[in-house]
Amino acid sequence: MKLFVTGGCGFLGSNLVAEGIRRGDQVLAIDNLSRTGATRNLEWLRSCGEFTFQHVDTREFSDLEQVVQSFRPDCVFHLAGQVAMTTSLTNPRADFEINTVGGHNLLEAVRRWVPEAHIIYSSTNKVYGSLDQVQIREAATRYVAEGYDDGFDEKLNLDFQSPYGCSKGAIDQYMLDYHRMFGLRTTVFRHSSVFGIRQYGTIDQGWIGWFLQQALLTQQNPAHRFTICGDGKQVRDVLFSQDLVSCYFRAVEAGSVTAGQVFNIGGGMPNSLSLLELFSFLDNELGIRLQYDHLPWRQSDQRVFVADIRKAERLFGWHPATSFTSGLKAALAWAREEV
Repeated sequence: MKLFVTGGCGFLGSNLVAEGIRRGDQVLAIDNLSRTGATRNLEWLRSCGEFTFQHVDTREFSDLEQVVQSFRPDCVFHLAGQVAMTTSLTNPRADFEINTVGGHNLLEAVRRWVPEAHIIYSSTNKVYGSLDQVQIREAATRYVAEGYDDGFDEKLNLDFQSPYGCSKGAIDQYMLDYHRMFGLRTTVFRHSSVFGIRQYGTIDQGWIGWFLQQALLTQQNPAHRFTICGDGKQVRDVLFSQDLVSCYFRAVEAGSVTAGQVFNIGGGMPNSLSLLELFSFLDNELGIRLQYDHLPWRQSDQRVFVADIRKAERLFGWHPATSFTSGLKAALAWAREEV
């Protein structure tokens, strides 16, 4: 397979590129290397095997079109993007250009040159907004969404909030509409929280990776302090990076049923946890006592988001294979060596 990965040196992209290399696919990755850790991921990928890398920004249509026209991929994983809601609030124009213009550039390049290619787009649960309409119950260590025992499915109403939600949501909908109008084989994954190997988390994005770093710093210096937004009871379902890789490639293999579809993708209810529950795990695992200060809630933050992943299991037989405890231990081991 000829595999084209945008954002191929980011956290998710580098894991997918590495799997393509391992599989023996002909892999082309592009990235503008602006993301924290991207250069280090590129160096690592070059040690994994043979692939092609080009320094391309998806905002530049002529450059992107030339790559697509020349390479003519069978499959595209579109992961390039601005990925932090906080950054979108400080620079909404850049967020729009990177996510919306860059995403539309990709669609147009594929439509013109390889309309038979399968595109999988990395969207976000933020397209559902803050979920203020959901009744939330407060428990000892987490919030619980009443009536959603299996999480939120794809029938949940869209409610784009924040520039990030709008920019990602716009291409989410463009992907689906290009299937309807032009017959492109597009698939949308609305991701919950992904973590694991090659994640260089920051305070704005990649929260599991960020808090693993804070835990390791606390292990080195017990007086270390950091901040959290809100009260720590907010809940997400977390998906280990290797499970995400299997999800993407399995969806490609089942392209006849996944094309034109949208899926909520995450760890599911068994792999849900709050910040407080994560901190408790890290305290016990590392023999530390995390110390932190509270900041106000972030704008449009969801008290709870857990993906109902049953549609993915039903249509293409995917479900997570890694528990969050096993994944956290693997991510900690990697972070000790790399971060």
